Amino acid sequence: MARKETAADAANPGRLKQIAQTYKMTRRADPRIGLIIAAVGIVTFGVFLAIGFLIGHPIYLGILGFVLAFLAMAIVFGRRAERAAFGQMEGQPGAAAAVLDKIGRGWTTTPAVAMNRSQDVVHRTVGKAGIVLVAEGNPNRVKSLLAAEKRRMARVVSDVPVHDVIVGTGEGQVPLKKLRTTLLKLPRVLQGPQVTATNDRLRAMGDLMSNMPLPKGPMPKGMRTPRGGPKMR
Repeated sequence: MARKETAADAANPGRLKQIAQTYKMTRRADPRIGLIIAAVGIVTFGVFLAIGFLIGHPIYLGILGFVLAFLAMAIVFGRRAERAAFGQMEGQPGAAAAVLDKIGRGWTTTPAVAMNRSQDVVHRTVGKAGIVLVAEGNPNRVKSLLAAEKRRMARVVSDVPVHDVIVGTGEGQVPLKKLRTTLLKLPRVLQGPQVTATNDRLRAMGDLMSNMPLPKGPMPKGMRTPRGGPKMR
């Protein structure tokens, strides 16, 4: 019992520190976050307290209002913190891969399965909706990357539905903050064993990172990559 209490006490400062860091990060992008959270709490508490006086139970409704005010403040803070985080990630290389990595259980993400010299990149995630290719970069250039990756996969997973998404703010693109929601709304057409089998076939096919010939150990000083070496697609 004592050990559990000690572990909980040790975890609390870590959680508080994390909340404080999240608040500071959010405040840089949303300077009014403190006022907004305070206003939500005061209004929520005030409404329930006023109802309590009207019906003759100010104490009970005051306690309920306090609890609900705290909950409302936490919800508003969480949403605005998430919005601020996505705002800072927007346009950063690899931002989509970070979102895909946290999409939830049932999805397996492989980052950077295709890339070109301009650093446009395609990530792949597999779930019950099938295969989803998520592209980051110039919309015109990533279309050729997506088409090439679909042709490559068709040799081993021609019977699995393939969706493609281009992350961005332009027409026909999906904003980074809506990427997770977009994928979760896709119709589920595969069962668990089919998802596993699809992942196994794709893993056997390999990807960009695993196919790259990398030297073992540290690279000698002054050594240059041969001009005739492998090129990215």
